[in-house]
Amino acid sequence: MDDTEAMSLEQIRAFLAGSGELRFAGQRREEVYGWVEKTLVRLQYASLNKPGKGLVRRYISRMTGLRRAQVTRLIALQRRTGRVKAAVYQRTKFATRYTAADVDLLAYVDKAHGNLSGPATRRILEREYSDYGQAAYVRLAWISVAHLYRLRNSAAYRKRNTSYQPTRPTPIPIGERRSPQPRGEPGFLRIDTVHQGDQQGRKGLYHINAVDEVTQWEIVAATPQISELWLLPVLEAMLEQFPFLIRGFHSDNGSEFINYNVVRLLEKLRIQQTKSRAHHCGDNGLVETKNGAVIRKHIGFGYIDAKHAEAVDRFHREYLNPYVNFHRPCAIPKILTAANGKRRRIYLRWATPFEMFRELSGCAKYLRPDVQLAELDRLAQSQSDTEAALEMQRAKRKLFQSLLHRNTA
Repeated sequence: MDDTEAMSLEQIRAFLAGSGELRFAGQRREEVYGWVEKTLVRLQYASLNKPGKGLVRRYISRMTGLRRAQVTRLIALQRRTGRVKAAVYQRTKFATRYTAADVDLLAYVDKAHGNLSGPATRRILEREYSDYGQAAYVRLAWISVAHLYRLRNSAAYRKRNTSYQPTRPTPIPIGERRSPQPRGEPGFLRIDTVHQGDQQGRKGLYHINAVDEVTQWEIVAATPQISELWLLPVLEAMLEQFPFLIRGFHSDNGSEFINYNVVRLLEKLRIQQTKSRAHHCGDNGLVETKNGAVIRKHIGFGYIDAKHAEAVDRFHREYLNPYVNFHRPCAIPKILTAANGKRRRIYLRWATPFEMFRELSGCAKYLRPDVQLAELDRLAQSQSDTEAALEMQRAKRKLFQSLLHRNTA
């Protein structure tokens, strides 16, 4: 609005009466304050009577959109200083106690001592001044530990002393860190992965090996990858191959088993998850010995491409697992405890996993609802141990021949 031409009080009164409920608002504070100052000077506000001043106040409020109290404050500012100008904001600043030289000196000390902790560094600064009379440390001698860390975080300090801290491991609240406690009952598994080598940057397939602690019942499976997309279906199929209910799932701290997808799977099946403790390499020792005695013995260490995982898994399910559980004897450990508390294992008997399961008191109560003990007996008696071994060896040779043919094709 252009109101540069002189307006009388009567014109202002008519404008206010005619504009009704119409409201205006300034865009920038500097423009609003400048217009208010010019209007007060042009209308000679100080010489007006009380009704005239009230009329001018309402006019300024209508034109700027300011409240009555704000208009009163601006008028008082113009009467006191002759100007209507916004005050420049002055941020409150604390007095600078430690200079750039102090920051350089702190970086020098930290670099010399290898970046000690804050309390240790503060004690060094104090000793440099009080015990050795170094005047340069007069201010740093009394620095607080908290402010010492603030100076270390400043850009000036980091330019002179850059230190690198390795990534700290983040604890993951998945699984209880302890060894399994089966108390003589089946269904507490130890599980591990076995990688079948790399070749020219390509990953080989993975074997998943699960062993029951009490009966040594073992289920082996194969998967192209150990990512969650591939691993979860394999785990579900493996758990279904055990004839008894699974109540415990123990692994090392690898991410293939310590993740929330595996947690949801185990919680759905009401299986308790545990993981190995630090400095207790024997927590998962049972399955690791089976890795070498079963998987490496029969499959070897050579590279097998991940695309053959389905064929290898079929061999495990149809031939290797039945042979291992019904026809391959395992050593049964007996633990002897000496007077000094040292424990020693001796092996006096050998039996198949099925035989060890059969020897459990009331073994039928541990079976899954869809598994009958008579059916397991029939499977155990359908072949002799040597016949089952020969059938497994024939299937293994056929598998390797097919793998070699596919690789050369």
